[in-house]
Amino acid sequence: MARVKGASHSEALGEVVHLIDRALANVEHGRFERSLSALTAVAAAVTTAEIYFEHYRASFGNKWMWSPILVTPPVVVAGIGGVFSRRWAKTVLPLTALIYTADGLLGEFFHARGVARKPGGWGLYTYNVPMGPPIAAPGLMTLVGGMGILAALLRRER
Repeated sequence: MARVKGASHSEALGEVVHLIDRALANVEHGRFERSLSALTAVAAAVTTAEIYFEHYRASFGNKWMWSPILVTPPVVVAGIGGVFSRRWAKTVLPLTALIYTADGLLGEFFHARGVARKPGGWGLYTYNVPMGPPIAAPGLMTLVGGMGILAALLRRER
């Protein structure tokens, strides 16, 4: 077996492994609610900023393009509230995250319909999927909403 040169490399690797083990133990024992609430708030804000720029580029051609912009502020506020209040994390966050998730699923429908409306529709998927509305983009919104719902199911960190 080859010897690792420099103890600093293996010490750093040991610390990384320790941090990963600690994070996994926190999740395993249900102590991840506050972190996931905060992560939901940040991820919703970042995701919606990207959605805004893409929908702006498309001139908000469909009134439903505004829906992700409108459902985001309550999720961000509830995520921040969930960091500081167990009650918010167990009541307001899952409700707003569920609405956010549903809006992501609605976006999946609209994006798939947008591909279908292109000349050739799904028959020319090799051209229309890359050139049409991004099929996977609303899935990110759905995942972020799912994080907020999951946060409500976990035990609170100390």
